[in-house]
Amino acid sequence: MPVSTSSVTGELDAWRALPALQQPEWDDEAELRTVVEELAKQPPLVFAGECDQLKESLAAVARGEAFVLQGGDCAETFSGSTADAVRNKLKTLLQMAVVLTYAGRVPVVKIGRMAGQFAKPRSKPVEVRDGVELPAYRGDAVNGFEFTPQARRNDPRRLLQAYYCSAVTLNLCRAFTTGGYADLRQVHAWNQDFVAGSPAGRRYERLAGEIDRALAFMKACGADPEEFHGVEFYSSHEALLLEYERALTRIDSRSGRPYDVSAHMVWIGERTRQLDGAHVEFLRHIRNPIGVKLGPTTTADDALALMERLNPEGEPGRLTFITRMGAEKIRDALPPLIEKVHGSGSPVAWICDPMHGNTFEAPSGHKTRRFDDVLDEVTGFFEVHRALGTHPGGIHIEFTGDDVTECVGGGHEIVEDDLHQRYETACDPRLNRGQSLDLAFMVAELYRETQ
Repeated sequence: MPVSTSSVTGELDAWRALPALQQPEWDDEAELRTVVEELAKQPPLVFAGECDQLKESLAAVARGEAFVLQGGDCAETFSGSTADAVRNKLKTLLQMAVVLTYAGRVPVVKIGRMAGQFAKPRSKPVEVRDGVELPAYRGDAVNGFEFTPQARRNDPRRLLQAYYCSAVTLNLCRAFTTGGYADLRQVHAWNQDFVAGSPAGRRYERLAGEIDRALAFMKACGADPEEFHGVEFYSSHEALLLEYERALTRIDSRSGRPYDVSAHMVWIGERTRQLDGAHVEFLRHIRNPIGVKLGPTTTADDALALMERLNPEGEPGRLTFITRMGAEKIRDALPPLIEKVHGSGSPVAWICDPMHGNTFEAPSGHKTRRFDDVLDEVTGFFEVHRALGTHPGGIHIEFTGDDVTECVGGGHEIVEDDLHQRYETACDPRLNRGQSLDLAFMVAELYRETQ
């Protein structure tokens, strides 16, 4: 028997009666209501069928048959929603995916941390500089980065701009991934601006040469699969601003079930995963594939309770756990979670976020991360899975396609004194293109060792 629309609507709004952490205090509640009504009338950014396709791919990850590469900006900016910026991020993601597919010998599910990552949780609601107190920067969907009263106003109209910038970014991604740019025969073209000055670029070029020779051999044999000419690309972001996510939730005409059409996949952050909180309540009712960030304080019982709450039917591909433990803690904190979750028999894909547990402040005052710490956490993630006989399902990273100087280390080494040169992030430090490719090669080697 189909579920009534009023019943579904009631479930989707049940979160309003629960504590909702990390929500901005909007400057004008009446304006917020007007914006939410306008958002609710907008076309979907993604479609339910696409979300279901991603769910099927993530089910393959949970079975040990594929690997997730999820990444993009820490916090997208409206000014960064340009063709060049989107292409550079997508190019880096494609290069990493090619490395993992070819060198790691594994199908790769490509998920951008793009087209919606415009809001960020904050440790404090306000920021103080030289005795002046203003609201903290919560991402471009809420307020501006500049430290002025006008910029830091929590402006509901920004939610609409976040929607429009997400639409632009998704349209560009779809054009690039299906219009010939993502064709495997373009593997050299993705690297032309990058070979000479980068060890990672030169290493990638050698791999691209191997792929060219393999493609030429296949073509000579009469094989030219359609899959070589484009890629499946999915969008994701943290479902932080619940008014935005609720306004972009639609009832699928095929099934009568609700989908959050702001992205193919959304996740709950470490700071908002309370079982009795609004975020868990809202996400348990939508039918998208969903993720949950798990930090080092997560207990095995926490993980089981989240599974029961968010995926009580044990639907394959529905739930992904994204661990963010820190390099020093992952080898101790992760095994009890995997053992108990795996023992429950419910399908879960495990992804490693090696970024958020490894942030520190350099003497210059810049927030940064050591590439060696990022690699060590990924290595620990693989070691734990290898020891337990389970599947290391993917990585979730913050990166950019630009040659920024935000994380120290890597093959083309950046030191702390270099951070000021191109420190461009709106929030947390990101791997640059060379560091991202370095990581991809190392992850491919780690993956092959587990097989």
